[in-house]
Amino acid sequence: MSMPDYSIFDAGDVVLQSGRTFPSMRIAYKTYGTLAPDRGNVIVYPTSFAAQHYDTEWLIRPDGILDSSRDFVIVPNLFGNGLSSSPSNTPWPLTGNRYPDVTYHDAVRVQQRLLAEVFGIQRVKMVYGWSMGGMQAFHWAVAFPELVERIAVVCGSSRCAPHNAVFIEGVRAALQADPTFIDGAFTGRPVRGFRAMGRIYAGWALSQTFYREQAWRSLGFSSQEDFLVRSWEHTFSRRDPSDLLAQLWTWQHGDISAHADFNGNLAAALRSIRAKVLLMPGDHDLYFQVEDNRLDLAHLRNAELRPIPSIWGHRAGNPMANPVDAAFIAAAVRELLVAPSPL
Repeated sequence: MSMPDYSIFDAGDVVLQSGRTFPSMRIAYKTYGTLAPDRGNVIVYPTSFAAQHYDTEWLIRPDGILDSSRDFVIVPNLFGNGLSSSPSNTPWPLTGNRYPDVTYHDAVRVQQRLLAEVFGIQRVKMVYGWSMGGMQAFHWAVAFPELVERIAVVCGSSRCAPHNAVFIEGVRAALQADPTFIDGAFTGRPVRGFRAMGRIYAGWALSQTFYREQAWRSLGFSSQEDFLVRSWEHTFSRRDPSDLLAQLWTWQHGDISAHADFNGNLAAALRSIRAKVLLMPGDHDLYFQVEDNRLDLAHLRNAELRPIPSIWGHRAGNPMANPVDAAFIAAAVRELLVAPSPL
């Protein structure tokens, strides 16, 4: 067997927000670039839903959106992605519906321990994230206001909006409707569930205009059905279904104010952020909407709202095959990184 290209940080037994203890909680992580002697060039790039660090590497390169020739980029894999602690790699009795629910607050606190205990990092130049990664960026800025200089939230939000939660309900229901899901656990590979989940996702991740203009042709598909079958029906089948459910729970319960320090007061949580904030929603995103970021903006001390003008919907924030949107994001991130630190 080949050796993995990532490292593991074992945080030991971690008491979660829920009060449950997660034994030997582990983060899989990978670094890119060189850590500066003063440790002042650190960028944290948390992964998004179902993503592993392999899926993020396209934008980490010299002169990329994240420039590995200049900065030290750390990609911590989010719990539940199959590499970090997840249902698929956690032994009995923490299996099926006995797996502990992990919040973003839980995740970023263990990520911060990774930075401090492994690398001695006490200041983060930027936290950059797309989708669930963007939600983690918000949580970093709230949990560690004295540590985080900047955050770039790409198609993300400070908490899961009600309409976003409804989308997640549909995705979860499709996966759990598979006949292999029995008594809170999967007893086999949910082929029908994966297909149904992918088709639901396809209608939300990309905009109405994307489909009206048949933009899928630019990706090499011959018809809309071809796009759904070859791109979306198998998209999530590469992951363990229990891992997907765990991350859906984390996503749906994302809320920077769901913490004893704020007791649900979102405005107060937003006002506590000292970092310079760049909000980049997709202007056609169907579940992380511009309006949600606009409402956040009203309570932030030092923030800019810069929507991505794109028919690619939520996928505008992960433009691996979309150079126009990639250039837009890259330019905005470069401006953010040269802006004076507020700390």
